[in-house]
Amino acid sequence: MAELAFECLDVHPLRYGVGPALVFRLHIAEVNAAAVHAIALRVQIRIEPQLRHYAEREAELLTYLFGDRSRWGETLKPMQFTAASVMVPSFTGATEVELEVPCTYDLEVAAGKYFHALDDGAVPMVLLFSGTVFAKGEKGFWVHPIPWHQQASYRMPVSVWRELMDAYFPHEAWIRLDRDTVDAMLRYKSTHAIPTWDEAIRALLKETAP
Repeated sequence: MAELAFECLDVHPLRYGVGPALVFRLHIAEVNAAAVHAIALRVQIRIEPQLRHYAEREAELLTYLFGDRSRWGETLKPMQFTAASVMVPSFTGATEVELEVPCTYDLEVAAGKYFHALDDGAVPMVLLFSGTVFAKGEKGFWVHPIPWHQQASYRMPVSVWRELMDAYFPHEAWIRLDRDTVDAMLRYKSTHAIPTWDEAIRALLKETAP
C-alpha cells in the first residue's frame, strides 16, 4: 500500500482560459520512494475564515455573510470553496502536478462574497485529498483508496484572486437578479435613455439617496 504525502506549493491564475480558473501546484510524495502507476486524485478545497484577521472595511462587507462581528465566534466557520480532480501520471518517489480549479465571481455564492470582501493578506485554505492509487508490486497490480485524513493547508494570497478576476473581468463584479427585476431595469433604461447598466444603477441610487 502506497504511503502518500501531499503539499500545496503555490497557486496562480490560469492564463488564456475559456473562463477564470486557479491552478494549484501540488507536490505528491510516496514516503517509501515506491513506484506509483497512477492516481485518480480528487481534491476538496475548503476556506477557513476563522484563521485570519479582518480590517474594519473587510468586516463591514462580510457582515452580510457572517452576521454582526460580535457573533463571529459562532458564525465564522469553514466553508466549501470547490472540488476538482486530476489524473496523476506514473512516478517514483515524488512528483508535481497542476490542479485546475474553475472559479466564479458570482456574488450570490458564499465564496465569491468572501473573496470580494478581502483587501489584502491571505485566504486560509485546507485541501482535502481522496481518490484511488494504482501501483504495481511483486504480485501484480493493486489498487487502494487514498485515506480520508490526507490534507494540506495553504494560505493563498488575496492578490492572486484579484489578479485572476482582473484578467477576466477587469474592474467588474457580477450580481444575479430575478428576471422580473432585469425586465424592470431594462424598461427603466429605455424610458430614461440610459446607455449602460452602471449608469442606470447609479441613477437609481441617486433617486433613493437621503
